Parts: sequence; C-alpha cells; structure tokens
Amino acid sequence: MIALGVVMLTGAQAIAADAVSQSTMKRRQLIVQVSNCMKKRMSANREISYNAASKVCKDQVNNQTSNSVSVALVASASPAKP
Repeated sequence: MIALGVVMLTGAQAIAADAVSQSTMKRRQLIVQVSNCMKKRMSANREISYNAASKVCKDQVNNQTSNSVSVALVASASPAKP
C-alpha cells in the first residue's frame, strides 16, 4: 500500500511539472513570435516606433492564438465517429 501511494504521488508531481514546463514553453513561443513580428515590422517601416510595433504584434499574435483555440474547441465539440 505504501509503495502504491509513493508511485501515485510521484506520478502527480511529474504531471504537475509537465504542466509548468508546457506553459513555460508556450509563453516562450509567444515571446519569440512577437519578437519576430516586431523585427519584420520595424525593418520594413523605419518610421514605426517600438511601442507601436509591440502593440500591433501582440494583438496579431493574440488573435492568432484565440483563433486556433476556437477552432480546436469547435473540432473537439463534435463527437468522434465509431
């Protein structure tokens, strides 16, 4: 019984660590996307400010993220066919 409890506790900690790792990776990916967008915008238009590029790119990345989430929700809402 004790061994089973230890295995369950270890498994729960591993799952929690994975969740933290995945959220950290997603955040890093978002930062990279915003950074790349800003580089492109600021090199294409020398008159755009850093703050303006940042705002536009953050909005763009957030819209892409929300659109992909809504598509995933719609796709998962339909039951699987046997």
